[in-house]
Amino acid sequence: MCAMNAVKCHKELREYYLRKTEDGKSKMSALNAVRNKLLHRVVAVVKRGTPYQEKLD
Repeated sequence: MCAMNAVKCHKELREYYLRKTEDGKSKMSALNAVRNKLLHRVVAVVKRGTPYQEKLD
């Protein structure tokens, strides 16, 4: 559910999801890629012990 919400509300992850589906991935496969990205971010935050900060352009 987090990945679905992220695709709807988070610009960077929405673009990533759309790029994956345009490249021929199934929607579920692209959603799994978003889940993996979210999981990697969570693990990085826990390892560092710092709050998550989005990249600023």
